Amino acid sequence: MKICPRCQKTYADDNLNFCLEDGSVLSEASSEPPPTVYANDPRITHPQPQANQSGAPAGWNTPQQYGMQQPVKKSSKTWVWVLLILGALLLVCGGGFAGFLFYVGSKVENLANLANSSNSRSTPASVSNRASNTSSSNSNSKTTSVPTSDRDDPETIDLSIFVEQFSVYGSTEMKDDELLMGSKQKGFYYVLVAPDEYGTDDADTRVTLRNVDNASGSLGYGLIFHSSPTPLQQDYAFLIDTKRKKYRVVNHAPQKESSVVNWTTSSAIKDGSAENTLEVRDMDDKIDLYINGTMVTSIKNTFGFAGGVPGLYSGDGVKIAFKDFEVRK
Repeated sequence: MKICPRCQKTYADDNLNFCLEDGSVLSEASSEPPPTVYANDPRITHPQPQANQSGAPAGWNTPQQYGMQQPVKKSSKTWVWVLLILGALLLVCGGGFAGFLFYVGSKVENLANLANSSNSRSTPASVSNRASNTSSSNSNSKTTSVPTSDRDDPETIDLSIFVEQFSVYGSTEMKDDELLMGSKQKGFYYVLVAPDEYGTDDADTRVTLRNVDNASGSLGYGLIFHSSPTPLQQDYAFLIDTKRKKYRVVNHAPQKESSVVNWTTSSAIKDGSAENTLEVRDMDDKIDLYINGTMVTSIKNTFGFAGGVPGLYSGDGVKIAFKDFEVRK
């Protein structure tokens, strides 16, 4: 039997070398009570091994060496506080992480609301925020190829306000008096809308465009009108395809592009990289659509955004040059 010289606890296991209460080196117990002097001895911090019956130090040939086993302390409430602190940290960190996920999820959802799938492709369409700077100038010039109306108060939209330093959706560049614009990949369309001051209600909206490289695309390119100031939330788009000499009309809702007029062949469209002028005339009971001075179709305004603005549309990575963008009232 062994005894702890500090706490006087005895152990029947002769192979045990340390006290399980305070870590002191155990000694052989005697039939007599230990001298009282041991009760006040300082704790042995560097104990020497006790000799066993063979004369070798205790534990000499065992894997357990001094310092490898931490002494077992007396029972305390410290572990309870540790668990409480850990639980509080988990609640705080877990809640913050959940909040972060909610924030990221909301941003992804907002971005998804701006990405719209085309009817002809399953891939999402791209979108850009509207231009933030405004500039306008007055011009009395008229396009002779387009029949004039009684609206002779033109506002020319400065195309340079649409130029963005960087966009993940598309590219914009001013070259001479033209805005070169295109989505960054096939299956996507890129839309920019004008500032609030340019309304298309009770107005003639006009733009001249050309397919710079005479490239092919299935989505088309053209003029946005009656649009929400946030692109692709609520609007109409009057689009042409000069390769196929066809036009179509669509409207947009969040994550959706719907046909109003399906692709239709028109001899009024100039093919190749020639310039084509698109015009939208908003009337009391209808909207007349013109290509190069020829009215090609009329639609009812059942989906336009009240007080909407004009914009530009380019799809399928085709680079389009726009110029002479104006609103007449």
